[in-house]
Amino acid sequence: MMDLAHVRFGTSSWAYEGWQGQVYRRTYTVGRFSKDSLAEYAAYAPAGPPLFRTVGIDHTFYRPATPAQLANYAAQVPSDFHFCSKVWEELTIPTYANLSRYGVKAGKANPRFLDVTAFHDLVLQPFIEDLSGRVGPFIFEFQRSGLDPEPFLDALDKFLAKLSPGHPYAVEIRNPALLSPRYRDILHAHGVAHTYNHWTGMPPLLMQHRLLGERFTAAFLVMRLLTPLGLRYASAVERYAPYNRIVTAQPQMRRDAASLIHAAASQQVMPYVLVNNRSEGNAPLTIQAIVEALRAIPDSAALPPP
Repeated sequence: MMDLAHVRFGTSSWAYEGWQGQVYRRTYTVGRFSKDSLAEYAAYAPAGPPLFRTVGIDHTFYRPATPAQLANYAAQVPSDFHFCSKVWEELTIPTYANLSRYGVKAGKANPRFLDVTAFHDLVLQPFIEDLSGRVGPFIFEFQRSGLDPEPFLDALDKFLAKLSPGHPYAVEIRNPALLSPRYRDILHAHGVAHTYNHWTGMPPLLMQHRLLGERFTAAFLVMRLLTPLGLRYASAVERYAPYNRIVTAQPQMRRDAASLIHAAASQQVMPYVLVNNRSEGNAPLTIQAIVEALRAIPDSAALPPP
């Protein structure tokens, strides 16, 4: 049986009222729940040691975290706990979508697309200063549209080459056409991880690994279990809220996740596994199911084909 200490499990964010009575036993005021509940999240231990050794900070996709936020997070978790942060979308979208939240920028080209200086100054440096020793992978999420494969890969290669070394970086793509040997080689050349994302329009997890030549591109990987394949995010929200139980189990997702985690750990690749409530309805229970699936895999088992 594999040593689960080599896997970091966590959820996509942590402040869900549907987890009251499960993860959370204390009473929080509405204004303090998201600010003060992280300590109880990090201590959640349904069977043995704490289950969560990482967490995804999703709100940083919309704006960089403030030093005060990061210091508050650091004060609530153990010294070996890691934060996986989504990188500000201002740096990862080439053109603003025609959405009201972009205001006058809607529909226009983004001059900050892949701006490495802005990343270092506004994203990386605050984490280094205020989450010292607790920094997990920075996840650069690139949306499905507006990215022609070859020009995008050219730009990505140049951007990754300029990133400050010594920090964990991961790329998450939503366009299956980018899953290619060149994409894999670019990530490998810069020691950057591919984010295996179980999401609406992406291939299954093991198929992603097959398309990457069954090779990991860094000393760690990031896995994000987001939505069932083929199900839009808004539909998943409607189906699964308020996230207090498993609504629709995804057995193939669980098996693929366990197989990929086992393969990575057997190659001394550290898996960061982040589970969203919208994947099945209750992320903590999904994680516990994957843990049980991992315990059932013989040490000698090979990664099965997709």
